[in-house]
Amino acid sequence: MVATEVGDKRVDYIPGNSSIRLVDFPLKDASFRSRRLLQLALATIPWAEKSQYLLFPSIYELEPQAIDVLRQELSIPIYTIGPTIPYLSHNQVVSTNHDYINWLDNQPLGSVLYVSQGSFLSVSSEQIDEIANGLRESGVRFLWVMRGESSNWKNICGDKGFVLPWCDQLKVLMHSAIGGFWSHCGWNSTREGLFCGVPFLTFPIMMDQPLNSKYIVEDWKVGWRVEKEVKETVLIRRDEIARLVRRFMDLDDYEVKEMRKRARELQQVCQSSIASGGSSENNMEEFLGHILHGAKP
Repeated sequence: MVATEVGDKRVDYIPGNSSIRLVDFPLKDASFRSRRLLQLALATIPWAEKSQYLLFPSIYELEPQAIDVLRQELSIPIYTIGPTIPYLSHNQVVSTNHDYINWLDNQPLGSVLYVSQGSFLSVSSEQIDEIANGLRESGVRFLWVMRGESSNWKNICGDKGFVLPWCDQLKVLMHSAIGGFWSHCGWNSTREGLFCGVPFLTFPIMMDQPLNSKYIVEDWKVGWRVEKEVKETVLIRRDEIARLVRRFMDLDDYEVKEMRKRARELQQVCQSSIASGGSSENNMEEFLGHILHGAKP
Protein backbone atom coordinates (compact mmCIF):
# COMPACT_ATOMS: atom_id res chain seq x y z
CA MET A 1 0.00 0.00 0.00
CA VAL A 2 1.33 3.45 -0.85
CA ALA A 3 1.87 5.50 2.29
CA THR A 4 -0.84 8.09 3.00
CA GLU A 5 1.39 11.13 2.60
CA VAL A 6 2.68 9.85 -0.74
CA GLY A 7 -0.48 8.32 -2.15
CA ASP A 8 -2.34 11.62 -2.42
CA LYS A 9 0.44 13.16 -4.56
CA ARG A 10 -0.24 13.48 -8.27
CA VAL A 11 1.59 12.59 -11.46
CA ASP A 12 0.84 15.01 -14.29
CA TYR A 13 3.38 14.09 -16.97
CA ILE A 14 1.87 10.95 -18.55
CA PRO A 15 1.03 11.79 -22.19
CA GLY A 16 -2.66 11.67 -22.99
CA ASN A 17 -3.76 11.64 -19.35
CA SER A 18 -4.81 14.24 -16.83
CA SER A 19 -3.10 14.20 -13.42
CA ILE A 20 -3.38 10.93 -11.50
CA ARG A 21 -2.95 10.26 -7.78
CA LEU A 22 -0.17 7.82 -6.98
CA VAL A 23 -2.63 5.77 -4.96
CA ASP A 24 -4.67 5.15 -8.12
CA PHE A 25 -1.84 3.37 -9.93
CA PRO A 26 -1.91 -0.47 -10.07
CA LEU A 27 1.23 -0.53 -7.90
CA LYS A 28 -0.62 0.31 -4.68
CA ASP A 29 -1.64 -3.29 -3.93
CA ALA A 30 1.43 -5.28 -2.94
CA SER A 31 -0.27 -8.67 -2.69
CA PHE A 32 1.19 -11.57 -4.67
CA ARG A 33 -2.00 -11.93 -6.71
CA SER A 34 -1.98 -8.27 -7.67
CA ARG A 35 1.72 -8.28 -8.58
CA ARG A 36 1.25 -11.41 -10.68
CA LEU A 37 -1.64 -9.89 -12.61
CA LEU A 38 0.37 -6.73 -13.18
CA GLN A 39 3.32 -8.77 -14.48
CA LEU A 40 1.04 -10.60 -16.91
CA ALA A 41 -0.41 -7.32 -18.13
CA LEU A 42 3.03 -5.76 -18.61
CA ALA A 43 4.23 -8.86 -20.49
CA THR A 44 1.64 -8.23 -23.20
CA ILE A 45 2.86 -4.71 -23.99
CA PRO A 46 5.89 -5.67 -26.16
CA TRP A 47 3.51 -7.64 -28.38
CA ALA A 48 1.70 -4.44 -29.31
CA GLU A 49 4.53 -3.27 -31.57
CA LYS A 50 4.56 -6.68 -33.31
CA SER A 51 0.84 -6.55 -34.06
CA GLN A 52 -0.76 -5.49 -37.32
CA TYR A 53 -3.73 -3.86 -35.61
CA LEU A 54 -4.78 -2.84 -32.13
CA LEU A 55 -8.47 -3.00 -31.18
CA PHE A 56 -9.65 -1.40 -27.95
CA PRO A 57 -13.05 -2.05 -26.33
CA SER A 58 -13.35 1.66 -25.61
CA ILE A 59 -14.91 4.69 -27.27
CA TYR A 60 -12.75 7.37 -28.84
CA GLU A 61 -14.84 10.21 -27.42
CA LEU A 62 -14.25 8.97 -23.86
CA GLU A 63 -10.46 9.19 -24.01
CA PRO A 64 -9.40 10.96 -27.21
CA GLN A 65 -6.09 12.30 -25.85
CA ALA A 66 -4.87 8.84 -24.82
CA ILE A 67 -5.87 7.27 -28.14
CA ASP A 68 -4.23 10.10 -30.09
CA VAL A 69 -0.96 9.62 -28.17
CA LEU A 70 -0.99 5.88 -28.90
CA ARG A 71 -1.53 6.58 -32.58
CA GLN A 72 1.44 8.92 -32.56
CA GLU A 73 3.71 6.44 -30.78
CA LEU A 74 2.76 3.27 -32.68
CA SER A 75 2.97 2.86 -36.43
CA ILE A 76 0.02 0.46 -36.69
CA PRO A 77 -3.71 1.20 -37.00
CA ILE A 78 -5.46 1.64 -33.66
CA TYR A 79 -9.21 1.25 -33.54
CA THR A 80 -11.63 1.93 -30.72
CA ILE A 81 -14.60 -0.37 -31.23
CA GLY A 82 -16.38 -0.06 -27.88
CA PRO A 83 -18.41 -0.36 -25.90
CA THR A 84 -18.69 -3.95 -27.28
CA ILE A 85 -21.69 -4.89 -25.18
CA PRO A 86 -25.02 -6.25 -26.43
CA TYR A 87 -27.66 -3.60 -26.96
CA LEU A 88 -31.00 -4.10 -25.22
CA SER A 89 -34.16 -2.11 -25.67
CA HIS A 90 -36.41 -1.22 -22.74
CA ASN A 91 -39.00 -3.71 -24.01
CA GLN A 92 -36.48 -6.54 -23.74
CA VAL A 93 -35.78 -5.58 -20.14
CA VAL A 94 -39.35 -5.51 -18.90
CA SER A 95 -40.28 -8.74 -20.67
CA THR A 96 -37.67 -10.76 -18.77
CA ASN A 97 -39.23 -13.08 -16.19
CA HIS A 98 -36.94 -12.80 -13.15
CA ASP A 99 -37.88 -12.05 -9.54
CA TYR A 100 -35.46 -9.14 -9.39
CA ILE A 101 -36.85 -7.58 -12.58
CA ASN A 102 -40.36 -7.96 -11.19
CA TRP A 103 -39.17 -6.28 -7.99
CA LEU A 104 -37.63 -3.42 -9.96
CA ASP A 105 -40.86 -3.00 -11.91
CA ASN A 106 -42.57 -2.09 -8.63
CA GLN A 107 -40.02 0.55 -7.55
CA PRO A 108 -40.25 4.29 -8.28
CA LEU A 109 -38.32 5.77 -11.21
CA GLY A 110 -34.60 6.18 -10.47
CA SER A 111 -35.00 5.16 -6.83
CA VAL A 112 -32.86 1.99 -6.65
CA LEU A 113 -29.09 1.78 -6.09
CA TYR A 114 -27.58 -1.24 -7.83
CA VAL A 115 -24.65 -2.65 -5.83
CA SER A 116 -22.04 -5.01 -7.26
CA GLN A 117 -18.42 -5.53 -6.26
CA GLY A 118 -17.70 -7.80 -9.23
CA SER A 119 -17.21 -11.55 -9.48
CA PHE A 120 -13.42 -11.82 -9.36
CA LEU A 121 -12.38 -10.10 -6.13
CA SER A 122 -14.09 -8.96 -2.96
CA VAL A 123 -13.49 -6.79 0.07
CA SER A 124 -13.09 -8.03 3.64
CA SER A 125 -16.03 -9.54 5.51
CA GLU A 126 -15.76 -6.66 7.98
CA GLN A 127 -16.17 -4.15 5.16
CA ILE A 128 -19.08 -6.12 3.69
CA ASP A 129 -20.78 -5.91 7.09
CA GLU A 130 -20.31 -2.13 7.15
CA ILE A 131 -21.66 -1.81 3.61
CA ALA A 132 -24.72 -3.93 4.41
CA ASN A 133 -25.57 -1.98 7.54
CA GLY A 134 -24.82 1.34 5.86
CA LEU A 135 -27.18 0.53 3.00
CA ARG A 136 -29.90 -0.48 5.45
CA GLU A 137 -29.46 2.65 7.58
CA SER A 138 -29.56 4.90 4.51
CA GLY A 139 -33.22 4.08 3.93
CA VAL A 140 -32.53 3.86 0.19
CA ARG A 141 -33.87 1.06 -1.99
CA PHE A 142 -31.08 -1.13 -3.33
CA LEU A 143 -30.46 -4.30 -5.33
CA TRP A 144 -27.24 -6.02 -4.24
CA VAL A 145 -25.51 -8.85 -6.08
CA MET A 146 -23.72 -10.73 -3.33
CA ARG A 147 -21.62 -13.65 -4.55
CA GLY A 148 -21.72 -16.76 -2.40
CA GLU A 149 -23.93 -16.88 0.68
CA SER A 150 -26.24 -14.00 -0.23
CA SER A 151 -29.07 -15.46 1.85
CA ASN A 152 -27.10 -14.74 5.04
CA TRP A 153 -27.29 -11.00 4.36
CA LYS A 154 -30.95 -10.65 3.47
CA ASN A 155 -32.12 -10.08 7.05
CA ILE A 156 -29.31 -7.62 7.74
CA CYS A 157 -30.16 -5.53 4.70
CA GLY A 158 -33.78 -4.85 5.70
CA ASP A 159 -37.00 -4.67 3.72
CA LYS A 160 -35.77 -2.07 1.20
CA GLY A 161 -32.97 -4.28 -0.08
CA PHE A 162 -33.11 -7.10 -2.61
CA VAL A 163 -30.07 -9.39 -2.22
CA LEU A 164 -29.28 -12.13 -4.73
CA PRO A 165 -26.24 -14.15 -5.89
CA TRP A 166 -26.44 -13.25 -9.60
CA CYS A 167 -28.33 -11.06 -12.06
CA ASP A 168 -28.17 -10.00 -15.68
CA GLN A 169 -26.29 -6.79 -14.96
CA LEU A 170 -26.94 -5.04 -18.26
CA LYS A 171 -30.68 -5.60 -17.99
CA VAL A 172 -30.66 -4.29 -14.44
CA LEU A 173 -28.68 -1.17 -15.36
CA MET A 174 -31.07 -0.41 -18.21
CA HIS A 175 -34.12 -0.63 -15.96
CA SER A 176 -35.83 2.71 -15.32
CA ALA A 177 -35.92 2.10 -11.55
CA ILE A 178 -32.11 2.15 -11.31
CA GLY A 179 -30.75 5.52 -10.23
CA GLY A 180 -27.16 4.67 -9.33
CA PHE A 181 -24.43 2.02 -9.53
CA TRP A 182 -22.15 1.13 -6.59
CA SER A 183 -19.32 -0.47 -8.55
CA HIS A 184 -15.84 -1.94 -8.15
CA CYS A 185 -15.09 -0.20 -11.48
CA GLY A 186 -13.96 -3.16 -13.52
CA TRP A 187 -13.80 -2.10 -17.15
CA ASN A 188 -16.79 -4.21 -18.21
CA SER A 189 -18.95 -2.74 -15.45
CA THR A 190 -17.68 0.76 -16.22
CA ARG A 191 -18.63 0.45 -19.88
CA GLU A 192 -22.05 -0.94 -19.07
CA GLY A 193 -22.78 1.80 -16.55
CA LEU A 194 -21.75 4.51 -19.00
CA PHE A 195 -23.75 2.91 -21.80
CA CYS A 196 -26.86 2.84 -19.59
CA GLY A 197 -26.44 6.43 -18.39
CA VAL A 198 -26.15 5.53 -14.70
CA PRO A 199 -24.03 7.57 -12.22
CA PHE A 200 -21.51 5.71 -10.05
CA LEU A 201 -20.45 5.30 -6.47
CA THR A 202 -16.94 3.94 -6.98
CA PHE A 203 -15.36 1.35 -4.68
CA PRO A 204 -12.32 -0.02 -6.58
CA ILE A 205 -10.17 -2.84 -5.24
CA MET A 206 -7.07 -3.34 -7.42
CA MET A 207 -5.40 -3.26 -10.86
CA ASP A 208 -7.15 -0.94 -13.35
CA GLN A 209 -10.15 -0.36 -11.09
CA PRO A 210 -8.75 2.70 -9.21
CA LEU A 211 -7.81 4.31 -12.55
CA ASN A 212 -11.27 3.63 -13.95
CA SER A 213 -12.69 5.18 -10.79
CA LYS A 214 -10.49 8.22 -11.35
CA TYR A 215 -11.87 8.74 -14.85
CA ILE A 216 -15.44 8.28 -13.64
CA VAL A 217 -15.06 10.81 -10.83
CA GLU A 218 -12.53 13.35 -12.07
CA ASP A 219 -12.62 13.29 -15.87
CA TRP A 220 -16.15 12.27 -16.83
CA LYS A 221 -17.68 13.60 -13.60
CA VAL A 222 -20.39 10.94 -13.43
CA GLY A 223 -19.65 9.55 -9.99
CA TRP A 224 -18.38 9.97 -6.45
CA ARG A 225 -15.77 7.99 -4.55
CA VAL A 226 -16.94 6.01 -1.54
CA GLU A 227 -13.43 6.28 -0.12
CA LYS A 228 -12.92 10.03 0.24
CA GLU A 229 -9.44 10.02 1.76
CA VAL A 230 -6.19 8.20 1.10
CA LYS A 231 -5.58 6.01 4.14
CA GLU A 232 -3.10 3.30 5.05
CA THR A 233 -5.82 1.03 6.44
CA VAL A 234 -9.23 1.63 4.96
CA LEU A 235 -12.52 0.63 6.56
CA ILE A 236 -15.46 2.74 5.47
CA ARG A 237 -17.89 2.87 8.37
CA ARG A 238 -21.63 2.31 8.05
CA ASP A 239 -22.56 5.85 9.10
CA GLU A 240 -20.35 7.29 6.34
CA ILE A 241 -21.88 4.91 3.82
CA ALA A 242 -25.43 5.73 4.92
CA ARG A 243 -24.86 9.49 4.59
CA LEU A 244 -23.18 9.15 1.20
CA VAL A 245 -25.80 6.81 -0.26
CA ARG A 246 -28.65 8.95 1.06
CA ARG A 247 -27.29 12.06 -0.64
CA PHE A 248 -26.23 10.24 -3.82
CA MET A 249 -29.80 9.03 -4.34
CA ASP A 250 -31.40 12.39 -3.44
CA LEU A 251 -33.04 13.50 -6.69
CA ASP A 252 -33.48 17.04 -5.35
CA ASP A 253 -29.76 17.59 -4.68
CA TYR A 254 -28.32 20.02 -7.27
CA GLU A 255 -24.95 18.24 -7.56
CA VAL A 256 -26.73 14.92 -8.02
CA LYS A 257 -28.97 16.40 -10.71
CA GLU A 258 -25.92 17.68 -12.61
CA MET A 259 -24.15 14.34 -12.29
CA ARG A 260 -27.19 12.48 -13.63
CA LYS A 261 -27.39 14.95 -16.49
CA ARG A 262 -23.75 14.27 -17.42
CA ALA A 263 -24.38 10.52 -17.17
CA ARG A 264 -27.22 10.85 -19.69
CA GLU A 265 -24.97 12.89 -21.98
CA LEU A 266 -22.26 10.22 -21.87
CA GLN A 267 -24.89 7.59 -22.52
CA GLN A 268 -25.73 9.42 -25.74
CA VAL A 269 -22.03 9.55 -26.65
CA CYS A 270 -21.69 5.79 -26.10
CA GLN A 271 -24.79 4.89 -28.05
CA SER A 272 -23.97 7.29 -30.88
CA SER A 273 -20.55 5.66 -31.29
CA ILE A 274 -22.13 2.40 -32.44
CA ALA A 275 -24.86 4.00 -34.55
CA SER A 276 -24.47 4.47 -38.29
CA GLY A 277 -21.65 6.94 -38.86
CA GLY A 278 -20.44 6.67 -35.27
CA SER A 279 -16.75 6.43 -34.40
CA SER A 280 -16.79 2.78 -33.29
CA GLU A 281 -19.01 1.76 -36.20
CA ASN A 282 -16.67 3.47 -38.69
CA ASN A 283 -13.60 1.94 -37.06
CA MET A 284 -15.06 -1.55 -37.23
CA GLU A 285 -15.99 -1.12 -40.89
CA GLU A 286 -12.50 0.12 -41.71
CA PHE A 287 -10.87 -2.76 -39.85
CA LEU A 288 -13.10 -5.35 -41.54
CA GLY A 289 -12.37 -3.72 -44.88
CA HIS A 290 -8.65 -4.32 -44.35
CA ILE A 291 -9.26 -7.95 -43.36
CA LEU A 292 -11.76 -8.84 -46.08
CA HIS A 293 -9.99 -7.13 -48.95
CA GLY A 294 -6.46 -7.97 -47.92
CA ALA A 295 -5.40 -4.36 -47.69
CA LYS A 296 -2.25 -3.61 -45.76
CA PRO A 297 -2.63 -1.42 -42.70
